[in-house]
This record gives sequence, C-alpha cells and structure tokens, in this order.
Amino acid sequence: MTKDDCPVLVYTTFASLDDAKRVGDALVAARLAACVNIFPGMISIYEWKGTRELADEIAMIIKTRASLVDAVLAETKRLHPYELPALLVLPTEGGSEEYCGWILSQTGRAP
Repeated sequence: MTKDDCPVLVYTTFASLDDAKRVGDALVAARLAACVNIFPGMISIYEWKGTRELADEIAMIIKTRASLVDAVLAETKRLHPYELPALLVLPTEGGSEEYCGWILSQTGRAP
C-alpha cells in the first residue's frame, strides 16, 4: 500500500444530526469517503469570539485515503454550516488489510 493509499480519518463536529447526515451522505456519494461515523450526544465547552460556550454537538469521523484529504477538507468546509468548522486529519498506522482495501475500493473514481 502506498502512502497515498493509507487510510486517514478526518474529525469534525456539527450542531445538528441532520447537518451531519447531509454532509456525510454527500461525502460518501462523491466517493470522497468510504464511510462516516456519526456520534450524537457530545457536549462541547469552548470559547468563541470572547464568550464561553457550552453546546450539544455531534461528532463525525470520515474514513478516507490520504490522497483525498485535501478534497475531503474542501468539500466538508463548503457544505458545513459552521463559520469555522473543526477539521482535523488523523493519520492511521494501518489496520486490517481487508478493511483498508475496502476503504480504497470505496473512494476515488467510480468503479
């Protein structure tokens, strides 16, 4: 497996489950992601524009390949309702050969 083919996880958050589903569905449909995992029920505490915030959020992990990271970030940012979405790239150390192969088969050009 080449470095460009290595699985990569992209982490982001949303204010609503509907927004997370909409963005996740678009990423999978465009073959930018093999899968997205959506985790409702998260609480975030942060400061934004000088105010301490406490918010219910939904976390999402986007499973893709390294060569698609720039496209995934751009498309997620374009579709995201937040002014400044959390977008963090988490490289992996690999995984099961079969699962990594599945990620490759589901991303990139349409078969």
